[in-house]
Amino acid sequence: MSAVRKTVLGLVAAGVLTIALLAVAAPASAATDYPNCTALRQDYPHGVGLPGARDKTSKTPVTNFTVDEDLYHANSESDADGDGIACEKH
Repeated sequence: MSAVRKTVLGLVAAGVLTIALLAVAAPASAATDYPNCTALRQDYPHGVGLPGARDKTSKTPVTNFTVDEDLYHANSESDADGDGIACEKH
């Protein structure tokens, strides 16, 4: 194998390894922990809930909340009634 070919293969291997390390080391995007329901509702007007959650705050349940498990867990302290939906708004 020629010296040029070995150099090119070495550079390609180094580049692939660098990209792989960066992909592994990149932090996962964390769900936003909002300070209160007013702030959360600016982005999610009807609240955020778990998959399969059912609103139990009124006779007319909220069904149009955003379903996002990670976001709910980051804001579960705002689920006052424990129904799996944080900051639901009717």
